[in-house]
Amino acid sequence: MSDASRKSRQLSLCMVMETIVHCGPISRASIAKQTGLSKQTISEIARLLEEDGWIRETGRTSGHVGRTAVTYEIIPNAACIAAVDLGGTKVRAAIADLSCNVLAELVEPTDKRGGRHVVDQIARMCRAVAQHNAIDFQKVRLAVVGVPGVPHPKTGHVLMAPNIPGIETFDVADAVKQELELEVIVENDVNLAVLGEHWVGTGAGFDDLAYIALGTGIGAGIIVNGELVRGTANAAGELGFLPFGADPFEPASRRIGALERVTATTGMQSRYRALAGKELDVPGIFDAAAEGDDNALTVIDETARYVARAIAAISVITGPGRVVLGGSIGSRVEMADRVRDLVPQCTPRPVDIVTSALGSAAAIAGGAAVGLGHLHAILFSGGVPGAEIALPPPDVVKFAGAGQ
Repeated sequence: MSDASRKSRQLSLCMVMETIVHCGPISRASIAKQTGLSKQTISEIARLLEEDGWIRETGRTSGHVGRTAVTYEIIPNAACIAAVDLGGTKVRAAIADLSCNVLAELVEPTDKRGGRHVVDQIARMCRAVAQHNAIDFQKVRLAVVGVPGVPHPKTGHVLMAPNIPGIETFDVADAVKQELELEVIVENDVNLAVLGEHWVGTGAGFDDLAYIALGTGIGAGIIVNGELVRGTANAAGELGFLPFGADPFEPASRRIGALERVTATTGMQSRYRALAGKELDVPGIFDAAAEGDDNALTVIDETARYVARAIAAISVITGPGRVVLGGSIGSRVEMADRVRDLVPQCTPRPVDIVTSALGSAAAIAGGAAVGLGHLHAILFSGGVPGAEIALPPPDVVKFAGAGQ
């Protein structure tokens, strides 16, 4: 087979597979109508995909003039990916199948010892969530791990992740790979979250999008013209290091970030302690505010002003069509409503601000998007440029973790 013929064949295979992923169960005639390929080509490709265990017949459907047609669907668990969201307080793991269905999550507190103890935890949870869904782990081909920091593109160390001790001292992707014995992609967790929102969340349909996560820390994932903005050394979107809030020249601001010091969990708790002379955790601060505690209200109001300033900075640089607020603090209605009221006071144009529909599962959805796109390329593109399978639209995807 000539190189041109091989490329044409690979493109045709991806077109057929994409149509089955998006529309199955589907007949060969319907595939031909959607792809423009001949029925003979589709029959040959369907036979090969069926023999290799990627698709199966689902029965017959009534056709025109009383005829019936064989219908095909993908075998969802013929290959899978693991998606992991490593946070400062919790680790989430899920399995996604070839149909882009994200199956039930497993959630645990993050191992406080950090470092390689967290790697062991990730590997154990990936195997456990596969077992929970009755999936042979041999069918898991790839893992995508979201981390609360910046993965260095050369060393694999995760930088700017003060909540996970020791993770900056070794190649995290390689360590997880050794434990799981499969390919591993490590990505910033907020980058994954914006990809998840863009795929199946409140950011779907917006190719200029920003996702701001405010919780244990603060960070942003940014999409411009449909592409994730990474920046030099993957450091784009480290919102906590914006030079306002705390003094950006103080040593602590170089380690944590001036904005993060005053907006995230520790900053809110410290501010409340300074005002009230007593300790409250962040949920307690919101509860106290609801009961009319002036000190708690001041903390929430000040935090909202800082977040509004951060959105204003993003808005004038990238011009997002929508900003999604997420994280345990950012997605709270008390915070989101204040931010919506404040942003118009410090920006020259309107900004559409919504809260995340995916909640704490946004990074898992993004990990599934990255992993499945990569897996489809490995399995079906054959290395041919342009031979790729697009992920299905939100109304096709079954996502068990949404909003959890």
